[in-house]
Amino acid sequence: MATDRDLEPQESVSADDEPLYTIGVVSRILNCDPSALRRYESAGLVSPGRTEGNTRLYSNNNVKTLRTVHQLIDQEKLNVQGVRMVLRLQQQISELQAKVEELEGKLRALENPNHAP
Repeated sequence: MATDRDLEPQESVSADDEPLYTIGVVSRILNCDPSALRRYESAGLVSPGRTEGNTRLYSNNNVKTLRTVHQLIDQEKLNVQGVRMVLRLQQQISELQAKVEELEGKLRALENPNHAP
């Protein structure tokens, strides 16, 4: 496994974005062939980190994305373009949900000015 000094310096990385898992570990987690993970990367569906030795290291967020990608391709029989669309829509939904939560908080603050957050 890579050490801290093997990893390229990065700005503040959240725990879920920290590169942790080798391709072999991720292929066992997802029960898929490592070549499938390489194809998903080549298609631009995921971008694992790399050590100085060029070993792929996947984060928890990468694994989550790969789980979705693998399911959509393997079980739902979507092509890469379909997977891109689903991933883009999921991202848009997440962004809209965050915006709704923000606006609901502002609305509550306006309705109850004495109990501002």
